[in-house]
Amino acid sequence: MIADMDILGAWVRGWVVSRAVPEPVVEPDGFRIDVGLPGHRVRYLLRSPPAVAARAWTVAEPGTWLKTCGARAAVLAGLTPEWEARATEYLMTFDGGIPPAEAPTGYEVTVRGDGPVWSVAVTSGGDEAARGWVAVAGGVAVFDRIVTEPAHRRRGLGRVVMHRLGVAAGARTNALLASEAGRGLYGALGWRVASEVVPAHVPEGAR
Repeated sequence: MIADMDILGAWVRGWVVSRAVPEPVVEPDGFRIDVGLPGHRVRYLLRSPPAVAARAWTVAEPGTWLKTCGARAAVLAGLTPEWEARATEYLMTFDGGIPPAEAPTGYEVTVRGDGPVWSVAVTSGGDEAARGWVAVAGGVAVFDRIVTEPAHRRRGLGRVVMHRLGVAAGARTNALLASEAGRGLYGALGWRVASEVVPAHVPEGAR
């Protein structure tokens, strides 16, 4: 089981493996990832709201993101006007095997990868209906980019993707970062919220 104080680091290390970006740099207040993508040049993962004010002043460059663990009001209080806050996310964990789920009739499941990253795709009639990735780092399985297409929702496909990813990863400790909608799905599967995470960024073209 991951201690709450370590869950951010566990998630970060799996996320960089899943996205094939450089290893995170440990900072006094969290982590820095040099993502290097348009609109997402650098990402800072902060452990707590007191770190926000200093970072907001010193790293407010276009394409920079802050994701901070903690209550939304406390995070927003530290931001300067350059930053645009986004919807709250949820860092979640699950200990043990992911609950089993079978694909409905008419759907096929394909698993690709041989570690430390695997992907699962659920298709129907040749069209992709759901997908997701998982990466294992330090013995923790980090689930990433779990998506069900709108026309195929409410059929349990998200559960199928999660189960097959869990089987592929074979880890007993699991983590993910969920949206508000995803929190409901994962909560129903037994995942627990370790922390709220508040994202904010400086859009490119802001200066």
